[in-house]
Amino acid sequence: MSLQEFWQQFVTGMQQTSLLEYIAVIAGIASVWFSKKENILVYPVGLISTIIYVYLSFKGHLIGEASVNIYYSVLSIYGWVLWARKDKQHHHILHITYSDRKEWIQQLSFCTVLYIVIFFALVFLKNYFYPGVIPAADAFASATAYTGMWLMAKKKVESWYWWLATNMASVPLYFVKGFVFTSVFYIVLFIMAVFGLMEWRERALKQRSKVILEWEGA
Repeated sequence: MSLQEFWQQFVTGMQQTSLLEYIAVIAGIASVWFSKKENILVYPVGLISTIIYVYLSFKGHLIGEASVNIYYSVLSIYGWVLWARKDKQHHHILHITYSDRKEWIQQLSFCTVLYIVIFFALVFLKNYFYPGVIPAADAFASATAYTGMWLMAKKKVESWYWWLATNMASVPLYFVKGFVFTSVFYIVLFIMAVFGLMEWRERALKQRSKVILEWEGA
């Protein structure tokens, strides 16, 4: 594809963007901003985006991404509950922390198994029901997204690494399917994820220092 053809496809795609896609993108950006700030509104606002994208993904034969957004919706409720929990002093129980070695092994295994399962499921769907499916790319974007959402619910810093991988894979995936505005959305999310990672790393270090001081003072 030449640069001129790419630009023409981009312009055409932007002109054909539906109102639903605009709403989903705006809600998605707002949700990531709330996540970066460790604000519980990440979940109700994010639900608006994910529910719309379930519909759009099925429409564009992005079956893996559709399953991801269904998973997002369910896990948003789970994360919402976890983030809202407080102790008797009304302090939030869950804090931003780093994954230990065991947790890293768990998340890498989780993502790998998911990728294999989703890939072969998409190959089957491509052969019999959805010829427009792109198994390898869709499975990668889906598996990393599943992992990122799971870790975000647990307030793990590493969730942002998985979001970076998801966003990078989703840009071309949505572009070739005609969801041009959404591909731009994922570029924005990639940039926001970089800053989200930086902020969560700083908060995790502060939390670690606080725990050490409390332990030494006990």
